[in-house]
Amino acid sequence: MIDTPRKPTAAEKRQMKSAARLYAVQALFQMEASGQALDRVRSEFETHRFGAIYEGDEMAEGDTVLFGRILEDAVTWQAKIDQATDAALLATWPIDRIDPTLRALFRAAGAELQNPATPPKVVINEYVDVARAFFPEGKEPKFVNAVLDHIARGFRPEAFAAN
Repeated sequence: MIDTPRKPTAAEKRQMKSAARLYAVQALFQMEASGQALDRVRSEFETHRFGAIYEGDEMAEGDTVLFGRILEDAVTWQAKIDQATDAALLATWPIDRIDPTLRALFRAAGAELQNPATPPKVVINEYVDVARAFFPEGKEPKFVNAVLDHIARGFRPEAFAAN
């Protein structure tokens, strides 16, 4: 008898998307820090991180399609995303002066905001949660919320129009 893989539940699909977003931030950080190309980093994450077990802890499975799309869009639209992030930041804090993890997070979120597949408010909430994972005790999640709200309103103003 052949075992057919079962389809993930709706909750598992949401978790896989959330994991893909977290992994995308890590991958973008790694690309910037190491100078590695997108294809190399993408392959490393999909092969060695998604669902891997390290020291008894199992890494979450990620949605590989979403992960790949975020990375590709972040690279494609990086200049536009960085420009929008700069506009959302105070003039004294341009994007190149902020924490590299936040920079990667803004690029990943900006990539998703470029694509109408996910509502902007969902993107913002998801990346605020990613910020909490990286900065559990800090003020960064509130900062991320404010910056992403500004970026989202610039990229997708129709989503914020009064109904």
